[in-house]
Amino acid sequence: MYLSAAEAVLPAIRRTRTFLFRPFRFGTYFKLCLVALLTEGLGSNSNFSHHGRHARETGAVFPDSFHFHPQWIPVIIAGGLVMAMLGLVFFYLITRLRFAYFHCLVHNTREISPGWHRYRSQAGRFFLLNLVVGLCFLVAIAVILLPFAGGIWRFAHEVRAGMHPDAGAILALVLPMIPIFLLFVVAVLVGDMILRDFMLPHYALEDAAPGQAWAAVWGRIRMQKGSFFAYALLRIVLPIIGVIVLFALLLIPGIVFVAVVAMVEVGIHTVLADAGVARIFVMAVVGLISFAIALLVGICCGGPLSTAIREYALIFYGGRYQPLGDILFPPSAVAVAPPA
Repeated sequence: MYLSAAEAVLPAIRRTRTFLFRPFRFGTYFKLCLVALLTEGLGSNSNFSHHGRHARETGAVFPDSFHFHPQWIPVIIAGGLVMAMLGLVFFYLITRLRFAYFHCLVHNTREISPGWHRYRSQAGRFFLLNLVVGLCFLVAIAVILLPFAGGIWRFAHEVRAGMHPDAGAILALVLPMIPIFLLFVVAVLVGDMILRDFMLPHYALEDAAPGQAWAAVWGRIRMQKGSFFAYALLRIVLPIIGVIVLFALLLIPGIVFVAVVAMVEVGIHTVLADAGVARIFVMAVVGLISFAIALLVGICCGGPLSTAIREYALIFYGGRYQPLGDILFPPSAVAVAPPA
């Protein structure tokens, strides 16, 4: 079922609707939405703490009372190693979930367990491939930023000393880095797209090695450059449009929800003004319940979008990769006439 990048959008929406809502069971729906959000990685950890904002406003990186002691170095190193190990374990589990969800969408099953166990070895090798690619990206960005190391070091030293760097020097340092940063972002997006959207099916269905999967994907891209370029554009634009639509739909209910929670908190604070610990406990419980409701709504609304993105990738590449396409859209059985 060969479809262009634009033609694959509507079938992806239809398959998403069928997969998540027919039949509809809330427990299963919530489970699939949570897995979809985890595997697609729609969330971003881009928020800064109050201390970070305060440091940027005052020009100081550390508070005046902060004193670094050499005895902290082993603690910092150990903490960094523990965080790195936990991050690797989490990324490995996410990789296993990606293969499990791939199995669910391809075979139209709602059970996570079969794909989790079936593709264990493939997921492990794909995890190692992602690590190698990530290290290559880090080395590349380090080499690219090497000429700017001196300027970055001087800027950091001036900020730490409480000085205010010259605006012209900051622009001279930052402006040349903007196109490099944009190019790096595009390279990361394209690399992630090639790995997850195109190479992962070869790992899962053929147990392919990295070289074999890349050769198969590159051969198809080279033969249909225009189609894959259009797909890459839509693959980036469609999630953004989806997030904007969800934001618009949830804006007014979200404002109402925040206003109601704020009024409840104010009411609790007024009624239990003299209760002390009990007031704090009740307000904390209300805050936790509100957060749980907001998280539940976010998962239930973001899950279909994440699933549709993965369905879109499968349908597009399934038209160019026959083993995947035959599973998504089984060939019609040919009727054989009975013997005379």
